[in-house]
Amino acid sequence: MPAGFNLPFILSVAGALLTSAVVASVYVWPFVRAMPRHDALRLLAAFHAFRFLGMNFMVAGFVSSELNPDFASEVGWGDLIAATLALISMAALSWRWPVAIPIVWIFNIWGTLDLLNAYYMGVTKILGPGLIGAGIYVPALYVPLLLVGHALIFMLLLRPGSEAQKS
Repeated sequence: MPAGFNLPFILSVAGALLTSAVVASVYVWPFVRAMPRHDALRLLAAFHAFRFLGMNFMVAGFVSSELNPDFASEVGWGDLIAATLALISMAALSWRWPVAIPIVWIFNIWGTLDLLNAYYMGVTKILGPGLIGAGIYVPALYVPLLLVGHALIFMLLLRPGSEAQKS
């Protein structure tokens, strides 16, 4: 295995992703697909509004002082932007702005790419997951949940006939 490869951490992330997908398909998807589209999208966006937690990667003591500051900054600011876009999406959906769906698309694409970029940066810029300190649960548990949430949003956005469920 390559230097720095941490099999237990990888298995933890994979397990969280698999479990999140199973729980979402069994419990969440049947519920949200029966809801009016705007309401379902707003509910799923609400979960992502907590992405400001990524800012903690820039807090001294929360993570190791040896953590690459470029990683911490990119993850932190990327998550704050995603959280802001989620809140804007929620407002646009609640108030039925004509641009609500395009805003959700922007939020969902940004949020997904930001999470995938964070994983990529984590693999290429962090010498070991221990440097994340207390934040280890973010990539190991929270990010898989968020990725599955983004997948559900894409499924709602791409669902045929979903325009008829606007109410």
